[in-house]
Amino acid sequence: MENKLQYYMRVIKGASFEKFFKVLDNAHERSGKNKVFLFFDILNCMARYGAGYNDYVIFEFWNLDAKQRDTYLTRFRSKKLMMFMNDHNYAHIFDNKNEFNEVFKDFIGRESLDLGTASDDDIRKFFETRKKVFAKMKDLTCGIGAELLETAKFKDADEFVAYVREKGFGTIEDVIENHPDVAKMYPYSVNTMRMITMVDAKGEPHLIYSVFKMGRDGRVVDNYGLHGPVDLETGEFLYPAHSGDTTAGKHYTEHPNTHQPLLGYKVPYMKEAVEMVKKAALVVPQMRYIGWDVAITPTGPAIIEGNNYCAHDFWQLPGQTPGGIGIMPTIHKIIPEFKY
Repeated sequence: MENKLQYYMRVIKGASFEKFFKVLDNAHERSGKNKVFLFFDILNCMARYGAGYNDYVIFEFWNLDAKQRDTYLTRFRSKKLMMFMNDHNYAHIFDNKNEFNEVFKDFIGRESLDLGTASDDDIRKFFETRKKVFAKMKDLTCGIGAELLETAKFKDADEFVAYVREKGFGTIEDVIENHPDVAKMYPYSVNTMRMITMVDAKGEPHLIYSVFKMGRDGRVVDNYGLHGPVDLETGEFLYPAHSGDTTAGKHYTEHPNTHQPLLGYKVPYMKEAVEMVKKAALVVPQMRYIGWDVAITPTGPAIIEGNNYCAHDFWQLPGQTPGGIGIMPTIHKIIPEFKY
């Protein structure tokens, strides 16, 4: 495992100085602080807290004192936590959609077909019994490369087979249907919760955070839409939502497309979703830190995918983080042996 200095040197070597100075400009515009001060403060936060330059803007570190800053799971700490908690030899189960669907078939609430092993006849049968199919790339995340396919738009099953083969999809799956109370928030994507679980040294699973994500602007995936934390027991939306660009600092009290109010909205089947991800967290014991994307269907929760590299930003954002305190104190209660 690389140490902090080695990691910093690798990050600096691969850093884009053009992006750095754009971040510096962003911090200056939003904070009103002197650029020279901000320049050295960004470097200070990198050295003391393992914060990348985007972290500085995302978390608005210019508003926080040293004690507050030290409570944040930053880029370096996030990487180290993942390496501490997860055995890389088992990461492929989460990276590859086809493997994931097989291992977690009791949790995903839909039928899927592994295109790496399926015959053309298998694909034809899948096509002929469905009006819509969701196609995913084997090892891409954040909805990249995914397509919602309407079977009526294909001349026949053979044309469908040729299309999914040519595109190189890893899986085709049933389309998940939103619960009506979820669909009203935004009807064009499957709106999900990112639920972060950790398994402690005794083998007990814990849910430490849950963020409700919604699509926007006609997109069919909820990535880079709106998101905000929900209460772990009631599913209630607690704070104004952030936009998909966590560096922008934009907040919403209603959905910009549907105009549905966000504060006070409650995600259905929250109790069942919590129970589900805690059970799923124990399926691969070598992977103790996972971010689950969970859909809420008319009949209950269904896991869309599991992420072994959890985004560290959208669960400790300004306006959603009481007292400017990040997630590290919560993590230390569960994993006191984690050092950084």
